[in-house]
Amino acid sequence: MLTLKCPYCGITAEETELHAGGEAHLTRYGPDSSDDNFETYLFTRENPKGVHFERWRHSHGCGKWFHAARCTLTMEVFGTYSAQTTKPPQTILDAITAKRPGWSWRDLS
Repeated sequence: MLTLKCPYCGITAEETELHAGGEAHLTRYGPDSSDDNFETYLFTRENPKGVHFERWRHSHGCGKWFHAARCTLTMEVFGTYSAQTTKPPQTILDAITAKRPGWSWRDLS
């Protein structure tokens, strides 16, 4: 079972106490955006075989949203961090690089 540590309340919770919210670090476009940008926001998502950054909500705990870096292949969690963070913390990027040399995700590596 997947377990994640909530960066807000510090509790390590099983996935049954959490709610998945999809891909993290999306550029959100509103109604005033171009049709292409809005379509990309609504329908285009990464679906990697490997390291991925996701949004999670501690629904049966503090109720806050946070981000998690994990491998979709092995379910290994590299860390969690605040949802208000626009880029994964360097410590998490270093942990991923140490175990997965040469990995890349969007403009991160």
